[in-house]
Amino acid sequence: MTENISIVYHDKDMPHIEYVDGKSDWLDLRSVERYHLLRGEYKHISLGVSIKLPDNYEAYIIPRSSLFKNYGLMQANSFGLIDNSYCGNEDIWKFTAYATMETIINKYDRICQFRIMIKQPDINFVVVDKLDGDTRGGFGSTGKK
Repeated sequence: MTENISIVYHDKDMPHIEYVDGKSDWLDLRSVERYHLLRGEYKHISLGVSIKLPDNYEAYIIPRSSLFKNYGLMQANSFGLIDNSYCGNEDIWKFTAYATMETIINKYDRICQFRIMIKQPDINFVVVDKLDGDTRGGFGSTGKK
């Protein structure tokens, strides 16, 4: 099933978001302007779009795999989350970048990617005295055997 989602591009010349055939179902986002960051600096990089997500959906924004190698940038908050209430024309999507070296991001450089997911359902936690599952070995136990 294909969803129609409303999007505003705040720069008329900006390349539109599109799938890269056969590569991934994550969609690339671009810097809408040029940024010069010094080592240790952090900025909210404008991605030049406002998107109205459908009810009960949210978007996950993560760095492109080449972001650190090409720019020395890390996503400052580790993971970007945009819920469907961030849906106004001035609610411009941004990427929170931290520079580990002096770097330049040029206008329209692809710096991050996103996907749209259904929100977690409402959950009711039930307090119990003991869980009935098998113990896996505790935190950090994967790959020890």
